[in-house]
Amino acid sequence: MSRIGKLPIKVPDKVNITINSTSITVKGPKGELFRNLPPSIKIIQNDKSISVLPNEGLNDSYQLYGTYRSLVNNMITGVTDGFQRKLELQGVGYRSQIDGKTLILNVGYSHQVKILSPEGIKLSVEGNTNVTVSGLDKELVGQIAANIRLVRPPEPYKGKGIRYQGEYVRKKVGKAGKK
Repeated sequence: MSRIGKLPIKVPDKVNITINSTSITVKGPKGELFRNLPPSIKIIQNDKSISVLPNEGLNDSYQLYGTYRSLVNNMITGVTDGFQRKLELQGVGYRSQIDGKTLILNVGYSHQVKILSPEGIKLSVEGNTNVTVSGLDKELVGQIAANIRLVRPPEPYKGKGIRYQGEYVRKKVGKAGKK
């Protein structure tokens, strides 16, 4: 049994939840999120809380109900507060800028790298080297931040590249340090 799956989810007053047998819709002050549910999960709504339970008799119900409890909790957090990931560009001449819904990165290539922001994601740049990815859906915010980081991951010798804010990159000693 999942310890996380057993916990009830508290629903704030400003959040409206609609539960069908196959889907859940969460509406809040920042927007609306929708997710399909597998048949092995059932959601029970009480006064100010929601419980995610496994459907007895189905094989994968005990494997999934803790995961879906976390996903529903992230949906509620997303429509009330939202999520954000911050990235830092480190390197000489590395900079970023926003042009409409497009993030333009200059990270040492012979060309600029352009990343288009999908619907529901807001990209912002502070001081040319700090990029903030924000939105309602935690999965989508994390995926877009990971895609931006993949343009130029931090390298271990000089530490140049795109990294998450506060990420520690262990530096290696180069050829000269092995003597």
